[in-house]
Amino acid sequence: MSYIKTEEEIKILKDGGKILGHILETLAKMVKPGVSAKEIDDEAERLILKAGGLPSFKNYKSSKNDPPFPSTVCFSINEDLVHGIASKEKIIKKGDIVSIDIGMKYPANSSKPKAANRGLYTDTSITVAVGRIPKETKQLLNVTKQALEIGIKHCVVGNTIADIGRAIQEYVEPFGYGIVRDLVGHGVGHAVHEDPRVPNFYDSSLESWKLEPGVVIAIEPMVTMGGYRIGVADDGWSISTADKSLCAHSEHTVVITCKKPMVVTRRPRE
Repeated sequence: MSYIKTEEEIKILKDGGKILGHILETLAKMVKPGVSAKEIDDEAERLILKAGGLPSFKNYKSSKNDPPFPSTVCFSINEDLVHGIASKEKIIKKGDIVSIDIGMKYPANSSKPKAANRGLYTDTSITVAVGRIPKETKQLLNVTKQALEIGIKHCVVGNTIADIGRAIQEYVEPFGYGIVRDLVGHGVGHAVHEDPRVPNFYDSSLESWKLEPGVVIAIEPMVTMGGYRIGVADDGWSISTADKSLCAHSEHTVVITCKKPMVVTRRPRE
């Protein structure tokens, strides 16, 4: 896995990212009271396969001894932060905030060695309010979304991965929010997760990771209304805030270029 992607690989990532952004926007419109996570998950898989891609989260294993992830999207509600399983038992209610995280390998056929036929990965997420929510919750969503945009703004040649985390931290912490430490953004493209880690806080060890044209990373602020500590559910996947405070998650796949950052997973209405 190369830290720097080729021009041909970036073209594939642009094509796949554009498709994935469209798909996520469609799924976000489905977030309504009475709808189950499974319904949204089924539609996500249908749309990815129709587009010529493959879900990159379904059956994913972080290590060989871990259980495979069972759904196409990660579907998390309220105090659930990330990696929530999209089950039929999860029914959306008024006042919920819902995070949908989705990844795709595109094109699906990666058996050929040439870059033009190699499946590459993109990753994106959104947190959606279901109907009217308190102004405090609305602020949490707005701050998380803006934190992502601030991180993207710092994706320029000459900066480092550490600069991204510092900028996000300096923006988020004055609001009194927690920034999750145990989960971070990551490199992406040749695999679902690649080096480097891309935290939402300053880490001096990442000063050595220089941003250069062709670097591709997934930036994903994970912000809580309480503390930064998290816990894992008995299913081995779903992660929630330890203090059960509300949380939000927002993510895009970003390519570093000689000019401005290229966000390949932008949704049509962004």
